Amino acid sequence: MLIFGLLLIIIVLICLNVRIVSQSQAYVIERLGAFKATWGVGINVLIPFVDRIAKKVSLKEQIFDFPPQPVITKDNVTMQIDTVVYFQIVDPKLYAYGIEYPTSAIENLTATTLRNIIGEMELDATLTSRDVINTKMRAVLDEATDPWGIKINRV
Repeated sequence: MLIFGLLLIIIVLICLNVRIVSQSQAYVIERLGAFKATWGVGINVLIPFVDRIAKKVSLKEQIFDFPPQPVITKDNVTMQIDTVVYFQIVDPKLYAYGIEYPTSAIENLTATTLRNIIGEMELDATLTSRDVINTKMRAVLDEATDPWGIKINRV
């Protein structure tokens, strides 16, 4: 009877610690509080009481629509510009440990970059050069978010 009880406990522990990671996700695993691995697609097993899932990360492209920002052009005209950022997490480890609040950081970075780019242009130029603004913003944001494991696809 004792052997049956131990066998049952072992089976339950194994069943509770088997994880299946789906196609569009990645799990960041910590062993005793330190980074151990990033799990990709498939069946994985946690070591009970030693390993834990620190973060579940979606690898799908994500969209953030930020509220309109007041921006002043070179010829001193104030206008409201809203921003939509499409991004994707490319490195789950950097995303988990790189920055505390990535969406807030992207929003603030987007606002300051937009003000900087529009501040160098006159009103007429801002209305006709949407692609130029988009390209400049994407380049600046993508470079800044690289250490966070994030790739900016479109702005």
